Amino acid sequence: MPAQDTREQIVEAADRLFYEQGFDTTSFADIASVVGLSRGNFYYHFKTKDEILDAVIDRRLAVTRAMLNAWQAGAETPKARIMSFVRILIANRAKIMSHGCPVGTLSSELAKLDHASRDKAAAVFTLFRDFLRRQFAELGEPDADGLALHVLMRSQGVAALATAFRDEAFVDREVAGMERWLDTRCPDTPRN
Repeated sequence: MPAQDTREQIVEAADRLFYEQGFDTTSFADIASVVGLSRGNFYYHFKTKDEILDAVIDRRLAVTRAMLNAWQAGAETPKARIMSFVRILIANRAKIMSHGCPVGTLSSELAKLDHASRDKAAAVFTLFRDFLRRQFAELGEPDADGLALHVLMRSQGVAALATAFRDEAFVDREVAGMERWLDTRCPDTPRN
């Protein structure tokens, strides 16, 4: 297998394990076991867990950018693009109920550890915030950033409580509530 493919497998496995087990408790051995590598071969690709973390965050940033670009291209209205963000709670409901929000859990863990990569991990939140802010601005909302933060905050709250309660109906109700809020808050056509 080419070295680049192995490296990508390591990053993919680490991303999943950091999400499911946490960064701090995931070991090199855990990651190497999932990928099926000896420790020597593993160290050829990554010398430290922090190097793997940086690669995982880079992967998450790239995946998030691609998703946001797809939402931008695939939905005709800013309101529909905002709803794409809100509905990610439904699309990822099972994972969220088991492990929380991947962005929120990693950011929170790295903040608790006072880890040097905590700001880099929080950059995924910044991508979402900027995307939502642009949509609200396009709708003519004067406090586009405040509304972006409101939606982001509410989605994180839903994710945290979904993890705590493991209640699919709760997630569905909250997403429906966010949809209703957006319908009343934002008209279908931009304000001038």
